[in-house]
This record gives sequence, C-alpha cells and structure tokens, in this order.
Amino acid sequence: MSLDAYDGLLKAVTDLGFPEELGAALAAELRGDKSMERMTRYLYAARPDNIEEVVDEMLAIVQMRDRWIEQKKSQWATAKMSEFYNRERDDDEDEPTY
Repeated sequence: MSLDAYDGLLKAVTDLGFPEELGAALAAELRGDKSMERMTRYLYAARPDNIEEVVDEMLAIVQMRDRWIEQKKSQWATAKMSEFYNRERDDDEDEPTY
C-alpha cells in the first residue's frame, strides 16, 4: 500500500466531514492502491452524505476485487492444466485412464 493512496483516501474522507478513523478503516479493508484510489474517486464524485453509503461502496469494491482475484486464479489453474495435458510425452508413457 502506498502512502499516496492512503493519504488521498484519508483526505477525501475528512474533506467530506467524516472522521479520519473511517478513512483508516476503509484503507484497512481495501488494502490495495487501486482499490483505495477507486474509493477516493467515488467519494469525490458521489459526495455521499452518510457513512452507510460510503461503507456500501467500499464493500462493493472489495467484492469486485475478490471476484477478479478468483477469476485470475482460475485462469492460472486452467492454463497450468492445459500445459500439463499438452506437454510432450515419452512414447512409453501411457495416457491416463479415468
């Protein structure tokens, strides 16, 4: 996590009149720079007036990030399985039976 992303998020939160502790809690949940920057852009664009809206957006960003991570893990696993099945085999190596 970069200090720029963290500081930017805290500034956006306090600029809207929310406590700095909320910004720190958001940053702890968002963890990554891109997620924090996305949250910061949301805060400046939407200018939510209650904490519930802020937390709802944070949860949506975390959910999308987690879904993206799972997709990348799945793509990696699929590529490794394809690599395994498409590898060159010795002539004496039997095909697996299922």
